[in-house]
Amino acid sequence: MANWIRRAPGHRPAAWLLALAWMFAAGLAGAQPKAPLRFGVLPMGDVVESRRNWEPLWADVGKEIGLPVVPLSVSTYEALSGAIQRREVDIAFLPGKMALDAVSSGHMKVIAQVKRRDGPAEHQAVLIVRKDSPLKGLDRLLATPEQWVMARGPNRSVSGYVVPQTQLFLPRGIDIETRFKDVVVGTHQETALAVANGMADVATNNTTDLERFGHQFPVEAQRLKVIWRSQSTPAADILVRSDMPPSLRRKLRDALTGYGRQDGPAGERQRETLRALKASYGYLAADNSALQPAAQLEYEMARQRALSAQWTSAAAKAARLDRIEKDRARTMALLQPEGAAATRSK
Repeated sequence: MANWIRRAPGHRPAAWLLALAWMFAAGLAGAQPKAPLRFGVLPMGDVVESRRNWEPLWADVGKEIGLPVVPLSVSTYEALSGAIQRREVDIAFLPGKMALDAVSSGHMKVIAQVKRRDGPAEHQAVLIVRKDSPLKGLDRLLATPEQWVMARGPNRSVSGYVVPQTQLFLPRGIDIETRFKDVVVGTHQETALAVANGMADVATNNTTDLERFGHQFPVEAQRLKVIWRSQSTPAADILVRSDMPPSLRRKLRDALTGYGRQDGPAGERQRETLRALKASYGYLAADNSALQPAAQLEYEMARQRALSAQWTSAAAKAARLDRIEKDRARTMALLQPEGAAATRSK
């Protein structure tokens, strides 16, 4: 090659060296590690257990899509919501209220949803008390809420707040936030511990987390009993950034919906991962319309609050109810199935 360069006339040596430099630079660029996708989720149980349960799924999905997926460490609804707003989350596993907020703000889109079995409700909100509590049942709680300390989830928690408010308390003129002797707010694990250890009289929770609590805290779990169960709650969703390229979004959706469906040892290992994530039936392809049940819950809660509130005038109450109806209409317009808008425009 050196002899060829010396014999070449004019500026060929410079052009050749420039071409080599371009090739070398391109090779270096191709060798650079690809930026990972950041996965946001609220811990299921404790943070260490949650990360351990999710890691196998995202390791497999990352290999399939050709991009690593790394967890984003958050411990509260507020922290995860802030990270989504700052575009620090590429993929998220969110309950209904948080998913609805992320879609309504334009930050994220739904691509998949936890598959539920047909038949009896698989995931329910519950109220729990100590077995030795003077609060023996639901009737006494509803008759005298001001006598008891309530432990509940944050306002964005579907089973820890929205469903108990909507299906149980507000229809009876009781607001969790104002009618109890005192209210403490925490994770499902924290609210269960608060009741088990006598720091609260009653707590909101859900059947899935209560089962997990029984494995982690068997002694404390033996002290608890359920006094109320809700209807089935909306399934949690997997969302991605709204500006994610459609091709990558499709790859992620395909990888998630195909997870645990193959035969053999690899498939069984993946199904074991799904069981640990309380998603034994895997994931279904979904779009923003999957959030319609969550939006309906939000609408019902807002309307019940308006109907039971004290108003200065009938006109003020009517104005509030009218605003709630308009907000619902706008939200439902955002939650149409993919392609619905295009179909209507034809």
